[in-house]
Amino acid sequence: MTTTLTPPRAAVRLADLAIDPQRLWASLMELARIGATDKGGVCRLALTDLDRQGRELFVRWVEEAGCSVRVDAIGNLFARRPGQNPALPAVATGSHIDTQPTGGKFDGNYGVLAGLEVLRTLNDAGIRTEAPLEVCVWTNEEGSRFVPVMMGSGVYAGAFTLDHALTAADRDGITVDSALRSIGFAGESPASVASGAPAFGAYFEAHIEQGPVLEDADIPLGVVTGALGQRWYDVVVTGQEAHAGPTPMKLRRDALQGATGLMQMVNRIAMDEQPDGRGTVGYVHVHPNSRNVIPGRVTFTVDLRHADDEGLNRMDTRIRQACAALQAQGGLSVTIEQTVYFPPVRFADALVNAVREGAARAGLPHLDIVSGAGHDAVYVARVAPAAMIFVPCKDGISHNEIEDARPEHLAAGCNVLLHAMLDQAGVAA
Repeated sequence: MTTTLTPPRAAVRLADLAIDPQRLWASLMELARIGATDKGGVCRLALTDLDRQGRELFVRWVEEAGCSVRVDAIGNLFARRPGQNPALPAVATGSHIDTQPTGGKFDGNYGVLAGLEVLRTLNDAGIRTEAPLEVCVWTNEEGSRFVPVMMGSGVYAGAFTLDHALTAADRDGITVDSALRSIGFAGESPASVASGAPAFGAYFEAHIEQGPVLEDADIPLGVVTGALGQRWYDVVVTGQEAHAGPTPMKLRRDALQGATGLMQMVNRIAMDEQPDGRGTVGYVHVHPNSRNVIPGRVTFTVDLRHADDEGLNRMDTRIRQACAALQAQGGLSVTIEQTVYFPPVRFADALVNAVREGAARAGLPHLDIVSGAGHDAVYVARVAPAAMIFVPCKDGISHNEIEDARPEHLAAGCNVLLHAMLDQAGVAA
């Protein structure tokens, strides 16, 4: 489809070009109706019929904006607005529209619809860019139904193979391949850069912060310089279950007492690595979990994060040493297995600067910030220059039905995205 450019009603200086805040908000609210929950959130799991409806709405909108749409073999969507020079690599933006089971209206969705609003704004102003522009919808970013998380962007960047992703199954045994076919989004174009998917000249991702830093500082825009590295572990502490009454304290092999000491160590390790260290125990299972039985086995997870590999390695060494020390005391055995490693990511300086300069030109107070969460941009950064734009969310809450953001913040982030993309794509004469 050929892009239709609407002649501008009046000449608009590029410096004054701005998105339509009401249109952006209305689009977010319309998409949020697909999978809406009683508490005001959204449940739209990846590759379900609701996801199909959300995808079809996106496709309709971008086709109305004059874009062609490419669907790759993992179901990623790429809406392309042609540029004056089709040989140039596209300047892209995007995120995801799948949600958590108790998700909100803005996580991921904002990044996709901010990209759509950029295209609509350029059409309204009759502006053609030198390089093509693309808006991406990445498959299964949340990982709520299928693992691994950030699946579509991970395949695109070569973090894992297409076959590995397609054969992943949900709790009912339904594979990604089957689910894609059932909703009509099993594409045929190459899914990874290595297999021939077009590489981007630049990639920006706008997102709510999902944390409290910007709101706490009363700053409307975050310039994301990179993302924390992550190491996840499964830890098992094994002792001996026994009767709580007859067994004296000094003769117990209480797995829970040992495990809680390690859990406290996770917090201590993270506190010693401030401001960028994070340490979380998010899951605990106690066996046999009976009121009058001394716990014989405790399984728990550890999530360690840091802005640089040296810090992350220090944290790794300390948690392993703590596990070894507990076992050396006798009475308990301890195993620790790393299950996930994401290296820290530093986004492209030129793109980070474009975001920073865009915020300054708009007169927006802004703060350099490191993302504590994983995002599709983290994988895309492996194969293309990438950067992110954060806006505040109410109380720092996300992955929750009460997730909220202020319209003026969403508009501000979208305006910065607009000008950052124009800076990279260039305006055709």
